[in-house]
Amino acid sequence: MKYSLIPLLATTVLAAPLLEERQSTCSVPSTFPNPNASKLPDPFVFFNGKKVASVADWTCRQAEISAAMQTQELGTFPPKPSSVTATGSATSLSITASEGGKSISFSVSIKKPSSGSAPYPAIIAYGGASIPVPAGVATITFNNDQIAAQQGGSSRGQGKFYDLYGSGHSAGALTAWAWGVDRIMDGLELVNTGVDPKRVGVTGCSRNGKGAFVAGALVNRIALTIPQESGSGGAACWRVSDSEKSAGKNIQTASQIVGENVWFSKNFNAFSTKVPTVATDHHELAGLVAPRGLIVIENDIDWLGPVSTTVCMKAGRQIYKALNVPDNMGVSVSSNHGHCSFPSSQSTELNAFINKFLLNQTGANTANVEKSGYNPDMSKYVDWTAPILA
Repeated sequence: MKYSLIPLLATTVLAAPLLEERQSTCSVPSTFPNPNASKLPDPFVFFNGKKVASVADWTCRQAEISAAMQTQELGTFPPKPSSVTATGSATSLSITASEGGKSISFSVSIKKPSSGSAPYPAIIAYGGASIPVPAGVATITFNNDQIAAQQGGSSRGQGKFYDLYGSGHSAGALTAWAWGVDRIMDGLELVNTGVDPKRVGVTGCSRNGKGAFVAGALVNRIALTIPQESGSGGAACWRVSDSEKSAGKNIQTASQIVGENVWFSKNFNAFSTKVPTVATDHHELAGLVAPRGLIVIENDIDWLGPVSTTVCMKAGRQIYKALNVPDNMGVSVSSNHGHCSFPSSQSTELNAFINKFLLNQTGANTANVEKSGYNPDMSKYVDWTAPILA
């Protein structure tokens, strides 16, 4: 089984050949543990018990975490197809991907900003943007349902991704959508649409927020990941959500989510009622995005698990702190409001991250963005301490 590995982490930008060279030295296992642990797994300990002691170690640990998530939860994220071509204009981009004698094509629309000058930064928006995209930033609307359907359990294996790789492919819809984002990035690099491929973010809300989070974790060319109200399967940790459910909260859990839709691999069904045996959890999903930009936008709605998202993303920020880039990640849990209706109270942190990672404004203040109305006892879920790696 092949896995898409995560590139070398650093606090400075390194050339792609160097990233690939360093990454190739990582040894990634093909089988993964079933720990039966109620607390969040230690992201700084390899599955063989070795501790992460350097940034180079963390690069390999990222690859290991990604492989485990793909095996147990997400399904395999295919590498770039043998052929990817694209055509485009200032308002659209069409991509054709070919593999094994099969080809699929899909298109995205591009809305240019009213200010600024090309090449523009852009945000890929699953199904259209539900966050306010600021002036100077283009919007790329991605019809993710076209790549992988999500109309309940009967839609598994349907969509252009499965037309190319087969209806029995292990990837759930979230992973298939991430593959689509990866191909959009290919297209932006192949065709001059007026978008700068080095300054691209990804966003989505609710189920599409889960998708945006997974895309940011698996597609290392994404500069800023903005999952909105992604809840379970996104910013919430499986273990914490189960704990909250046991405490009487009306919260989505793994056992519910696998029966609702096809977002995850079939492989995850075996773990859905025993999440303590999963080798990873979603604080480590945030760790796969690191050190790139990540701003998690959440809502104080029980079903989304505001305590679970708070705990999970506070734990995820420990990874960014270990890499000496704590200001590259933030989490904002707002007071209860309409689902996927963005409140003005979260504009400051959203704009700060967009300014920093897409508009390259060096004065943008993304420090200490850890906003939540909850102050959970982290010792209930975390029994590890982040090392200093950089």
